[in-house]
Amino acid sequence: MYKKILIIVQRSNGDVFLSSPLIKKLKENYDKCRIDLLINDDTIGIASCLQNVNNIHRYSYSWKKLNNLDRIKKEFSLIKNIYKKYDLSINLTASDRSVLYSILASNNSISAVEKKNSKSWWKKLFLKYSYSFDINSHIVINNIKALNFLKIKSDKIKVSSNYTQEAKIKMSDKLKQLNIKNFIIFHPSAQYDYKIYPVDLRNDLIKELSDLDVSILITGAKSNIDLRIKNTLPLRNNVHDFIGETNLDEYIALSDLSLGYIGMDTLNMHIATSQNKRIFAIFGPTVLATWSPWSNISSTGTTINTPKQTYDKITVFQANMACVACGKAGCDDKHGKSECLYKINPKIIIEEVKSWLNK
Repeated sequence: MYKKILIIVQRSNGDVFLSSPLIKKLKENYDKCRIDLLINDDTIGIASCLQNVNNIHRYSYSWKKLNNLDRIKKEFSLIKNIYKKYDLSINLTASDRSVLYSILASNNSISAVEKKNSKSWWKKLFLKYSYSFDINSHIVINNIKALNFLKIKSDKIKVSSNYTQEAKIKMSDKLKQLNIKNFIIFHPSAQYDYKIYPVDLRNDLIKELSDLDVSILITGAKSNIDLRIKNTLPLRNNVHDFIGETNLDEYIALSDLSLGYIGMDTLNMHIATSQNKRIFAIFGPTVLATWSPWSNISSTGTTINTPKQTYDKITVFQANMACVACGKAGCDDKHGKSECLYKINPKIIIEEVKSWLNK
């Protein structure tokens, strides 16, 4: 029925990556359709790794820094490329701009909207279908809500990841050169400082991990946060610093070659869960109901806040504090310090990892 479909995801890397179940279901039901994406340009890396995507349109927040005429030209060019070019548009974000793109792209437009009618009334007038984004439901569940309007079954939802054969060969060769066989990834960084495990606790954890019978690969990109972490890593036997040494395609291949993942709640965690790896996730203020690791085994995340919990192949660590999880950007909600991350003892994490390895 639908030959050309546009999916709009104007949020972070994790949001783009976790649109994969929607893309997969659409492709299964409309096998001859062409699926395009419209994203923010800072998520092009992960968007390029998604399967069944034909073309990617990009919006850039840098356009706001341009003079009015140049900004309008950029916006107009993007609109021209999508205007009424699609049989169906699905927007996963409720922002005014993304909803407008969805309406302009197709006469059959489906979009998330705000619950408050004062903000969403005009959107509902122009959209064919709309739904409210539910912060108490997992992002994966929110992302597939459009399937209900299309009468597509949304059972057995799985998140999938993809990488090239070239990336796997390159990573396999690199591991062979370093004589690394069995290894666990430790990913200490995240997009924001308020989500990162404190340096002293992190280094204590690394020292404990170095005594395991498997190699530890510390991963990260080339961002300022990652490079700052790189400069604070303790030198330990059996620990290998891979920060800044892989692109995203290579990282996904490396993750697939690993035994498991230890680290922060970030894109890399979601990649590892999509590969059904053993997960040890360190959570600060992030709301689990929306962003917990998605289990492909039981097609669910978790909504429970507790210092330690395990479901399927996933263990989540949180602080034992009444305010967890607050969902704020740090305690001040201004990207400041998250006290809860200082209350997660690395010994509890290492005990869980050792228990798993011993089994």
